[in-house]
Parts: sequence; C-alpha cells; structure tokens
Amino acid sequence: MAWYDEMRAVHGRLRRALELVRDTAHDDDASPAGPVADLLVYCRGFCTALTRHHTAEDAVLFPELEQRHPDLADVLRRLRQDHGMIAYLVADLERALDQATDPLASRDAVVRHLDGVGAIMESHFRYEERALGGVLAVLDLRAPRDDVLGPL
Repeated sequence: MAWYDEMRAVHGRLRRALELVRDTAHDDDASPAGPVADLLVYCRGFCTALTRHHTAEDAVLFPELEQRHPDLADVLRRLRQDHGMIAYLVADLERALDQATDPLASRDAVVRHLDGVGAIMESHFRYEERALGGVLAVLDLRAPRDDVLGPL
C-alpha cells in the first residue's frame, strides 16, 4: 500500500465533502428550509470525517513517523498544531450549527465558518502532502488504512 497515495485520496474525499457542503450552502433555488436542513446534515458529516482523519493521524501515523524519522519532529509538531487549530474552527462551526434557528441567517453564519475551516484545511493538506510525501511513498507500515488515516 502506498501511504502517500492513500493520504491524498483521503484529502481528496474531504475536499469533495467540503465542496458538497459549500454547494448546498449556496443553493438558492430551493426553499430556504430545505437547503439549510441538508447543510446541517452535510456539515455534521464533514466535521466528523475531518476530525476522525486528524485523530487517526495523531494517534497512529505521526507517532510511527516520529519513531522512524526523528528528523521530522518539527514538521509533525506543526501538523499537530494545525490539527488543533482546525479542531478549534470545527468546534466553532459546530456551535454555529447548534445555534441554527433562522434558516437564512444560520446559513450565512455557517458559510463564514466553512470558509475559515476550508482555508486552513487546504493550507494544511498542501503542507502535509509536500512535507511527508517522500516518506509516505516508501513507508512500510502494516496497519489498517482506517486506523492510520481515519475511516474515509
């Protein structure tokens, strides 16, 4: 299994999930309540998937890389910091979802939070792929993909 390809595939699925959420948020053709209800469901799924991906990396992948490649300590510390920042932004997004009462106002608030999560997520993914790509391309790690990268 090429772990770099697996990580890129997971990142691709998360990017597509975010696009689905954004598309739903900007769907003005339907009644305001319909897209907002879909938006709430899609956002919750996206938040859960992103969180589980980062939790798996922190619990399985990063400790393994630290053990095998001590020279990656600074990179892994930065990636963990990114995970913490993204978790904070996801928590803010989930609070916005919890407070969603007025369909149009709620949708606008959720979109603002999505934009923040999306910007940081994309920057993080690009850095992670560049910084770990070479190591992951040759990593011989015998573990279930879902344990290493999350169930995506």
